[in-house]
Amino acid sequence: MKWGEVYWADLAPRSGSEQQGRRPVIVISHDAFNQTQNWRSIIVVPLSTSVAQAGRGPSAVLLPQGAAGLGKESVALCHQVTTLDRLKLTQRIGEVEFKGAEPSRRWAQGCDGFAVGVSLTTKASYLVPMTNKLKVHG
Repeated sequence: MKWGEVYWADLAPRSGSEQQGRRPVIVISHDAFNQTQNWRSIIVVPLSTSVAQAGRGPSAVLLPQGAAGLGKESVALCHQVTTLDRLKLTQRIGEVEFKGAEPSRRWAQGCDGFAVGVSLTTKASYLVPMTNKLKVHG
């Protein structure tokens, strides 16, 4: 398991507006944790195919059909980041590639939206230079 990989995951039990059921997720936890054999927790961003989710704001990142092996256009819901036991990640689908200016820009916007949402910063533009320094797998 590594950063940027997409897996099918079982997001149950959940409640309220939390994403639930069997759905793709993007692994966003650091590879130092992901590749530690006895480390059970994996941090993920759930994906949705709902068109309504795409309009949720800057923390919703659109992924085109075919990206990372996804069968449908999907939305990464960066505002719903969650931690799962690695046993809930059942099958690898693919890996998100952040090559090129447009995918990198969209992901940076999603990260900015998340950072504002959890009060890491009050200005989304503050994180744009930092997100460009992320190690990109692909």
